[in-house]
Amino acid sequence: MEDNGLFYEDFQIGDKFLSPSRTITETDVVNFAGLSGDYNLLHVDKEYAKNTVFQERIAHGLLGLSIASGLFTRTELNRRMSKNLIALLGLESWSFLAPIKINDTINLEIEIVEMKETSKQDRGVVKFVRKIINQNGVVVQEGFTPMMIARRKN
Repeated sequence: MEDNGLFYEDFQIGDKFLSPSRTITETDVVNFAGLSGDYNLLHVDKEYAKNTVFQERIAHGLLGLSIASGLFTRTELNRRMSKNLIALLGLESWSFLAPIKINDTINLEIEIVEMKETSKQDRGVVKFVRKIINQNGVVVQEGFTPMMIARRKN
């Protein structure tokens, strides 16, 4: 039997999903600085970073967000809903709560927090809260991602 994936009707508020883990490396930070052009000393200068509140270099906040996007794609949730995903509608209230340090291992927790029908009967919007959690259980970033998902045909 063919798996037609998850449709809007298959989701329930409160459902949670976890991604695999990933360790943030020196290479990740260097490559992101080069790709983005963000050479802020906090990310690229060890001596400078020693004298900051963090006392060491930290990863770019947007690097964490980018890696979280990739971790989302590695979830069973994404694999099962990707056939019926119409669009990512944006990022809402993304917060940088704690630093992501080089050699931190992070994963992504995803929870459904809202569902709403749209004016078009072939789709609905599911809002997820995504939390990046480090190896110590600290939520370092979080925010909401509404996604438009197809509904089953009647």
